[in-house]
Amino acid sequence: MWDYLAERVIKEGEYIIETLSTVRATAKYFGISKSTVHTVVT
Repeated sequence: MWDYLAERVIKEGEYIIETLSTVRATAKYFGISKSTVHTVVT
């Protein structure tokens, strides 16, 4: 289970860095809430 979470953090972080995306746009891209993105990346 922890492996999945680590992969998710890396994927979302890389997406934000590569696209200079906002939390809201990242959430929409991954199909999750912006609160989840914020929690995962912090």
